[in-house]
Amino acid sequence: MPCVRTVLCLLAACGAVAFLGYCVYFDRKRRGDPAFRRRLRDKRRAQHQKAEGRGAQLWDPAKNEKLQELFLQEVQMGELWLSRGDHRLGVEHLGNALLVCGQPEELLKVFKHTLPPKVFEMLLHKIPLICQQFETDMNEQEYLEDDRD
Repeated sequence: MPCVRTVLCLLAACGAVAFLGYCVYFDRKRRGDPAFRRRLRDKRRAQHQKAEGRGAQLWDPAKNEKLQELFLQEVQMGELWLSRGDHRLGVEHLGNALLVCGQPEELLKVFKHTLPPKVFEMLLHKIPLICQQFETDMNEQEYLEDDRD
């Protein structure tokens, strides 16, 4: 007489095979459906257009010379203040440079390798404050523009 454990193992194996067969069958049926292919193609196009839109919003130094000048000026001022020993003002200017930089993650990596650890930590703590100040300034600017209209 077969052991109960053997019967249960056979039932579990048959169930697993049946489930895998079910998955394969419906996956092939779904992939072969023209409506599914159309939806998938439309979804990929939408994602591609969205990614292109984001790419167009990135800061391009060739198109925006004023931002590039501001970025370079802020980095130079930050380096100047750090060389004079005034870490607070140096970090403030480097934070402003981060704010106008098109690739702040890359700039942070550069700062991590070039700045003293103490100054880099100060910069990391300053980033949320800089972002808050930027949002406040932008809201005030929008408010002033709305008043003009």
